[in-house]
Amino acid sequence: MKNKTCLLFIGILLSVSIFAQNVNNIQMPELLNESVRKTINIPNILGYQTLKCDFHTHTVFSDGVVWPTVRIDEAWQEGLDAIAITDHIEGNPSKDQIEGDHNSSYEIALPRAIQKNIILIHAGEITRDMPPGHFNALFLKDTNPLDTPDYMEAFKAASEQGAYIIWNHPGWKSQQPDTCKWWDIHTELYEKGWLNGIEVFNEKEWYPIALDWCVEKDLAITAASDIHGITAGMYNLQKYHRPMTLVLAKKRTEESIREALFDNRTVAWFGNNLAGKEEYLKAIFETAVDIRFYNETRRGKVYIANNNSDVPFHLISDAGQKFNIPANGETMITLKENNRNFEVNNLFVKGTKNLKISLNLSE
Repeated sequence: MKNKTCLLFIGILLSVSIFAQNVNNIQMPELLNESVRKTINIPNILGYQTLKCDFHTHTVFSDGVVWPTVRIDEAWQEGLDAIAITDHIEGNPSKDQIEGDHNSSYEIALPRAIQKNIILIHAGEITRDMPPGHFNALFLKDTNPLDTPDYMEAFKAASEQGAYIIWNHPGWKSQQPDTCKWWDIHTELYEKGWLNGIEVFNEKEWYPIALDWCVEKDLAITAASDIHGITAGMYNLQKYHRPMTLVLAKKRTEESIREALFDNRTVAWFGNNLAGKEEYLKAIFETAVDIRFYNETRRGKVYIANNNSDVPFHLISDAGQKFNIPANGETMITLKENNRNFEVNNLFVKGTKNLKISLNLSE
């Protein structure tokens, strides 16, 4: 009887102890964000993997406000495959407070990138007045040699490392307030092979003329966030996404991204818009959209249009009929006889020219 009484007393003490602990430290994990990665639905096309990349970001090692590992965590959460940290080579307002050199942001972020399966590209930003402006050099081995007073020497140092060089925000009003101009120095850089791509979209700015330059000169078409703060603080990530470059790569590797960039297999994605070569935009549309016959009415034939991508498509026919195919959804459309030729108004093959498509309408 005494043993039973002792066991009962011990049980009461344990219960009181557990209750006291719960009173003094009550966990509420439901208040915290779950560690979840977003899935971006953009189809693979033409035998390539469509990789989601942002080649223009900043950290506290230049004029950004976040530690390099934050850039990796954001990229993972937002569904990206690859990023480049492109801290300014010439401008680091935090250098008196933060020790390191031009390679530090890459070196700090790389272990987290490996952990999160994000491809981190070693890069830096050549930051000069206009002309020539700002340029990102990707696939560097050592960023420090680019820190030189002569900007042509900086480009040369990048080229000698096999870098891929992108002209950033060519229409940025802080440098070109009245126009978006191609200067003689850009021709020289282009002819030397030191200009490989252009941002047709940067942060929140769209430069249609830059798309025309890319088409005319066979340069890669890119879009980037140029993010300095927190991406969730800058962009409405519930409705949209950060600007990014879609890279059509043979594999999900850094070397495949490099090969694809030099082969100009890119599409710029910003807001609900795509900008790129006609063959790539057409392949994205035709892979994402399925249109099937439903029935026929006095007004015309009714079709169900399904879209399995994150890009909505805004169409207008030669006859002036408009309809939208929503992202990751479907709609019913009624078409009159021979009304099959459309422009997709949010898919740009030139600055003022949209993709033309002939709908495959089978019964």
